[in-house]
Amino acid sequence: MNPPILKTEKYLIRSFRRKDLHRFSDYRAQECVARYQSWSDYSYQEAVDLFESTDYSKFGAVGEWYQLAITMLESDELVGDLAIHFIDENQVELGFTVAPEYQGQGVATESVSIFLNYLFTVLNKHRVIATTDVENVASYKLLEKLGFRREAHFVKNIYFKGAWGDEYQYALLCSESKFT
Repeated sequence: MNPPILKTEKYLIRSFRRKDLHRFSDYRAQECVARYQSWSDYSYQEAVDLFESTDYSKFGAVGEWYQLAITMLESDELVGDLAIHFIDENQVELGFTVAPEYQGQGVATESVSIFLNYLFTVLNKHRVIATTDVENVASYKLLEKLGFRREAHFVKNIYFKGAWGDEYQYALLCSESKFT
Protein backbone atom coordinates (compact mmCIF):
# COMPACT_ATOMS: atom_id res chain seq x y z
CA MET A 1 0.00 0.00 0.00
CA ASN A 2 1.26 3.48 -0.80
CA PRO A 3 0.76 6.46 1.52
CA PRO A 4 -2.36 8.51 1.05
CA ILE A 5 -2.55 11.94 -0.47
CA LEU A 6 -4.75 13.91 1.90
CA LYS A 7 -6.05 17.44 1.39
CA THR A 8 -7.24 19.88 4.00
CA GLU A 9 -8.54 23.37 3.36
CA LYS A 10 -4.96 24.71 3.17
CA TYR A 11 -2.55 21.77 3.20
CA LEU A 12 -1.61 18.61 1.37
CA ILE A 13 -0.16 15.54 3.11
CA ARG A 14 1.87 13.33 0.78
CA SER A 15 5.03 11.27 0.45
CA PHE A 16 8.29 13.15 0.50
CA ARG A 17 9.95 14.01 -2.79
CA ARG A 18 13.62 14.65 -3.35
CA LYS A 19 12.86 18.34 -4.01
CA ASP A 20 11.62 18.66 -0.38
CA LEU A 21 14.87 17.61 1.24
CA HIS A 22 16.70 20.97 1.36
CA ARG A 23 13.73 22.65 3.01
CA PHE A 24 13.21 19.63 5.33
CA SER A 25 16.82 19.68 6.55
CA ASP A 26 16.80 23.49 6.84
CA TYR A 27 13.89 23.71 9.26
CA ARG A 28 14.92 20.60 11.20
CA ALA A 29 18.38 22.13 11.78
CA GLN A 30 16.92 25.18 13.51
CA GLU A 31 17.41 25.09 17.29
CA CYS A 32 13.79 25.95 18.02
CA VAL A 33 12.70 22.87 16.03
CA ALA A 34 15.44 20.53 17.23
CA ARG A 35 14.93 21.45 20.89
CA TYR A 36 12.46 18.64 21.61
CA GLN A 37 13.66 16.26 18.92
CA SER A 38 16.22 13.46 19.05
CA TRP A 39 18.68 15.46 16.94
CA SER A 40 20.59 18.67 17.67
CA ASP A 41 21.50 19.46 14.09
CA TYR A 42 20.07 18.00 10.91
CA SER A 43 22.04 17.89 7.69
CA TYR A 44 20.93 17.64 4.12
CA GLN A 45 22.73 14.28 3.92
CA GLU A 46 20.65 12.97 6.84
CA ALA A 47 17.52 14.01 4.95
CA VAL A 48 18.76 12.23 1.82
CA ASP A 49 19.61 9.10 3.82
CA LEU A 50 16.15 9.05 5.43
CA PHE A 51 14.47 9.58 2.06
CA GLU A 52 16.50 6.87 0.34
CA SER A 53 15.88 4.36 3.14
CA THR A 54 12.11 4.83 3.04
CA ASP A 55 10.14 2.33 1.00
CA TYR A 56 6.77 4.04 0.57
CA SER A 57 5.44 1.02 -1.34
CA LYS A 58 5.36 -0.80 2.01
CA PHE A 59 3.50 2.00 3.81
CA GLY A 60 1.76 0.55 6.84
CA ALA A 61 4.25 -2.27 7.46
CA VAL A 62 4.33 -3.22 11.13
CA GLY A 63 7.39 -1.91 12.93
CA GLU A 64 8.24 0.70 10.29
CA TRP A 65 8.41 4.50 10.51
CA TYR A 66 7.35 6.75 7.62
CA GLN A 67 7.77 10.48 7.12
CA LEU A 68 5.04 12.36 5.26
CA ALA A 69 5.34 15.89 3.94
CA ILE A 70 2.91 18.65 4.86
CA THR A 71 2.83 21.21 2.05
CA MET A 72 0.81 24.28 1.19
CA LEU A 73 -2.05 23.17 -1.04
CA GLU A 74 -1.65 26.07 -3.46
CA SER A 75 2.16 26.23 -3.78
CA ASP A 76 3.39 22.77 -2.65
CA GLU A 77 5.85 24.54 -0.29
CA LEU A 78 6.97 22.20 2.50
CA VAL A 79 5.79 23.55 5.87
CA GLY A 80 6.15 20.49 8.11
CA ASP A 81 6.02 16.74 8.37
CA LEU A 82 4.29 13.85 10.07
CA ALA A 83 6.15 10.84 11.46
CA ILE A 84 4.13 7.64 11.52
CA HIS A 85 5.17 4.42 13.24
CA PHE A 86 3.02 1.35 12.67
CA ILE A 87 3.48 -0.33 16.06
CA ASP A 88 1.36 -3.37 15.26
CA GLU A 89 -1.75 -4.19 13.22
CA ASN A 90 -3.98 -1.98 15.38
CA GLN A 91 -1.81 0.79 16.85
CA VAL A 92 0.07 3.73 15.40
CA GLU A 93 2.48 6.23 16.91
CA LEU A 94 2.30 9.74 15.53
CA GLY A 95 4.67 12.71 15.62
CA PHE A 96 4.64 16.09 13.94
CA THR A 97 7.08 18.88 13.17
CA VAL A 98 6.23 22.30 11.75
CA ALA A 99 8.68 24.81 10.28
CA PRO A 100 9.08 27.76 12.68
CA GLU A 101 7.56 30.37 10.38
CA TYR A 102 4.38 28.29 10.15
CA GLN A 103 4.00 27.40 13.82
CA GLY A 104 0.87 28.71 15.51
CA GLN A 105 -1.06 28.86 12.21
CA GLY A 106 -3.01 25.60 12.46
CA VAL A 107 -0.72 23.49 10.28
CA ALA A 108 -0.41 20.67 12.82
CA THR A 109 -4.08 20.87 13.84
CA GLU A 110 -5.36 20.50 10.27
CA SER A 111 -2.76 17.93 9.24
CA VAL A 112 -3.01 15.69 12.31
CA SER A 113 -6.83 15.90 12.20
CA ILE A 114 -7.12 14.67 8.64
CA PHE A 115 -4.48 12.01 9.23
CA LEU A 116 -6.34 10.73 12.31
CA ASN A 117 -9.49 10.51 10.21
CA TYR A 118 -7.56 8.44 7.66
CA LEU A 119 -6.11 6.14 10.34
CA PHE A 120 -9.46 5.50 11.99
CA THR A 121 -11.83 5.39 9.00
CA VAL A 122 -9.69 4.00 6.16
CA LEU A 123 -7.07 1.91 7.95
CA ASN A 124 -9.43 0.98 10.83
CA LYS A 125 -6.75 1.49 13.48
CA HIS A 126 -7.78 1.03 17.10
CA ARG A 127 -5.37 3.36 18.91
CA VAL A 128 -2.96 6.21 18.16
CA ILE A 129 -0.28 7.30 20.60
CA ALA A 130 2.03 10.30 20.80
CA THR A 131 4.89 11.06 23.19
CA THR A 132 6.09 14.57 23.96
CA ASP A 133 8.55 16.31 26.24
CA VAL A 134 6.70 17.80 29.22
CA GLU A 135 8.22 21.19 28.39
CA ASN A 136 6.81 21.12 24.85
CA VAL A 137 3.59 22.87 25.81
CA ALA A 138 2.47 23.58 22.24
CA SER A 139 2.71 19.90 21.36
CA TYR A 140 0.78 18.53 24.30
CA LYS A 141 -1.84 21.29 24.10
CA LEU A 142 -2.46 20.34 20.47
CA LEU A 143 -2.86 16.68 21.40
CA GLU A 144 -5.34 17.58 24.14
CA LYS A 145 -7.25 19.86 21.75
CA LEU A 146 -7.61 16.91 19.36
CA GLY A 147 -9.03 14.70 22.11
CA PHE A 148 -5.95 12.75 23.11
CA ARG A 149 -5.88 11.58 26.72
CA ARG A 150 -2.71 11.83 28.80
CA GLU A 151 -1.97 8.26 29.85
CA ALA A 152 1.42 8.64 31.48
CA HIS A 153 3.94 11.07 32.89
CA PHE A 154 7.33 9.40 32.68
CA VAL A 155 9.64 11.04 35.22
CA LYS A 156 13.32 11.40 34.31
CA ASN A 157 12.91 8.49 31.90
CA ILE A 158 15.09 9.72 29.08
CA TYR A 159 18.64 11.03 29.04
CA PHE A 160 18.28 13.69 26.42
CA LYS A 161 20.83 16.24 25.27
CA GLY A 162 22.89 16.05 28.44
CA ALA A 163 20.13 15.88 31.06
CA TRP A 164 17.40 13.59 32.33
CA GLY A 165 13.99 14.60 31.03
CA ASP A 166 10.31 13.87 31.56
CA GLU A 167 7.83 12.84 28.88
CA TYR A 168 4.07 12.63 28.58
CA GLN A 169 2.42 9.86 26.64
CA TYR A 170 -0.95 10.50 25.03
CA ALA A 171 -3.39 8.15 23.35
CA LEU A 172 -6.61 8.32 21.39
CA LEU A 173 -8.87 5.35 20.73
CA CYS A 174 -10.98 5.13 17.61
CA SER A 175 -14.06 4.80 19.84
CA GLU A 176 -13.16 8.11 21.56
CA SER A 177 -12.31 10.01 18.42
CA LYS A 178 -14.27 12.79 16.78
CA PHE A 179 -12.44 11.85 13.56
CA THR A 180 -14.61 8.83 12.69
